[in-house]
Amino acid sequence: MPPGNTVTLVGNITRDPELRFTSSGQATATFGLAVNRRWQNRQTQEWEEATSFFDVVCWREMAENAAESLARGARVIVTGRLDQRSWETPEGERRSKIEVVADEIGPSLRWATAQVTKNERRGPSDGGGPSPRPPARPPVDQSAGYGYDEEPF
Repeated sequence: MPPGNTVTLVGNITRDPELRFTSSGQATATFGLAVNRRWQNRQTQEWEEATSFFDVVCWREMAENAAESLARGARVIVTGRLDQRSWETPEGERRSKIEVVADEIGPSLRWATAQVTKNERRGPSDGGGPSPRPPARPPVDQSAGYGYDEEPF
């Protein structure tokens, strides 16, 4: 990701992810994100709040995972880049909007718990890109005498 166009947002999903597929079969999902900002007015000592709304776009496996895992109201952390998209309406008017194209999406664990299930990686023969990694080694029992400066694998 090029420097200068990275954004990280923490907010609540405003609409369930909508999963679609391009004509070439590429999965894409979009959802809305509300980001609240709260501050204390120094003159009145009252708390004030403002909400910003963003459209988030994700692609490929992340799109399918988001559609399956996320729902309206969930609090998530999104890291990605800003992208401006332009189009013309049927009436001939030019429109544009700025979206967040997600590189990573994760649940916020500040006020909730999450159950994470790892999907199997697909290899090049079934359209999934690079070959899968070798299986992870099982966790090491820390009581086995490993020191903090040693790698337990």
